Amino acid sequence: MNNDQKIIVDREVPCVMRDGVKLYANIYRPAEEGSFPVLLTRLPYNKNLPDFSHRYIDPIRIAMSGYIVIIQDVRGRFASEGEFAPFIQEFEDGYDTVEWASEMPYSNGKVGMFGLSYYGFTQLYAALEKPEALQAIFPAMTGNMKESGLFARGGITELAAAQTWMLDSVVYDYLKRAGVDNYEEAMAEVIKDLDRIDEHHQAVPYEKWEPVQKHPVLIPFYEKYFLNDFGGELKQEMLKRLDENGPLRLPAYHLAGWYDSHLAPTLLNYEQMQSSLNNQKLIIGPWSHGYVDSDIGERAFGGLASGHNIDGKEDITSLHIDWFDYWLKEEHTSIPADEDPVKIFVMGINEWRSEKEWPLQRTQLTPLYIESDGYANENMKSGRLIWNKPVEAGEDYYVHDPENPVPSHGGGTLFYKGRNSGPRDQQGLEKREDIAVYTTEPLTEPVEVTGWIKVKLWASSDAVDTDFIAKLIDVMPNGKAYNLTDGIVRAKYRNGNKEEAPLCGEVVEYEIDLWATSNVFLPGHSIRLEIASSNFPRFEVNPNTGDTTKDTEKMIKANQIIHHGAQYPTHIVLPVISN
Repeated sequence: MNNDQKIIVDREVPCVMRDGVKLYANIYRPAEEGSFPVLLTRLPYNKNLPDFSHRYIDPIRIAMSGYIVIIQDVRGRFASEGEFAPFIQEFEDGYDTVEWASEMPYSNGKVGMFGLSYYGFTQLYAALEKPEALQAIFPAMTGNMKESGLFARGGITELAAAQTWMLDSVVYDYLKRAGVDNYEEAMAEVIKDLDRIDEHHQAVPYEKWEPVQKHPVLIPFYEKYFLNDFGGELKQEMLKRLDENGPLRLPAYHLAGWYDSHLAPTLLNYEQMQSSLNNQKLIIGPWSHGYVDSDIGERAFGGLASGHNIDGKEDITSLHIDWFDYWLKEEHTSIPADEDPVKIFVMGINEWRSEKEWPLQRTQLTPLYIESDGYANENMKSGRLIWNKPVEAGEDYYVHDPENPVPSHGGGTLFYKGRNSGPRDQQGLEKREDIAVYTTEPLTEPVEVTGWIKVKLWASSDAVDTDFIAKLIDVMPNGKAYNLTDGIVRAKYRNGNKEEAPLCGEVVEYEIDLWATSNVFLPGHSIRLEIASSNFPRFEVNPNTGDTTKDTEKMIKANQIIHHGAQYPTHIVLPVISN
């Protein structure tokens, strides 16, 4: 189709669900006569706001390429009728909307879905219902189908993400629908609270969070969907549907970012779906959640890193057009045999590279061990990261004070307006006495690390429960120390969701999942591992009492000991790539 063709925009088009509720959509379609495939996205953030409807792709350009593009408000949000029940409502509503879209007079009967974050979930949930018309999807920066912790990691609440989503994404329309008195004044108060959200994150117990308590109509929603991990309903519903419908076998193009809060879930989606059929693709940029620019955090990765100019050859919109052309305008059962399904951005050298699989088969899992003279704090500079297992036993000690937690600084965060995400210089934090720092000697050769990363930690604590955080860092010759990826483990959940017995001062082995990265540590750079016990407010702080700050104000200090040596060989496992 000629991209100079005009399009028609139909606004507030109703779609009737099986229970009679009407959901409303804006539709962009070619002006010329004919039948066209449909691309659908369903979002809770207002289809009429370009920051969401045009966030990272151009729906007008897609329509001009011969598609009907439908952007719909989900149930209970903005123009659509009904009550908003996050995530759980998107199974049947997704199915009904796909069927409706396929039956439009100008539709050719084939439907694809696209969107990021929540509107990545809406694709997966609709796909699980297996509507016949749904032919392919393009989920970006979204959750994993087998995981239920929407704002949790390893049983630990991602506090800033949960509270920000509640106050910034949910409240506007929710208060208006509830018919609160003086809506404008209420919203002005919400905006003031958002301006002070860093301060509000400090409040405990957070089950009585002040910005919610000010508006009593919000309390039931906050309690059900945030304090109770969505009431436990979503996990049960997901497991039920996976059991009933089997694994997804739908063609899917997965988009991820190394600094995205949904990185691991997106990678797991690819791995789980790729094992079924050869009809999956994956692209991973140096991006954070919802941001695909070339400058992320405090680092610039070069213009070719941008999702709007990928390698100078394509952009995210063209990726969508090419993907859906292949599946909705042609007849295929798999991607071309000569086409690599994976494309990753390798930081450090700042280059895109195609791969035949994820994780990479040529990975060499390489341990780096910690050792010290008993003072691994960066101020003392005795913490070392070495290639051979140490013989002599050693310990490093620090105090975790939950009333003075280590501040979050960079990483795959989901903070208000996307701030504080991505790579950031950690030197300032490393002056704290509650962070153990271990660093290699400057490298003489480049070392590429691409893949999943784990830390094996042997530690003891005098608290009944506590947390441990690990962070992988690239240290520049000038001393700047940029975070690559990180992870957290809670002692009582160290073996999964089942709670373990309280700690009694014994040495315990932990595994910390740092998710994944791709980075070349260049000659002159050093590899660094940090270990601490808080990363706040990204994660709720552990009060060290066996309770959580959700429902208690009581906090106590914990004396933490990091063990290393032959008996307790604490180490990080790096996926080293030999090219």
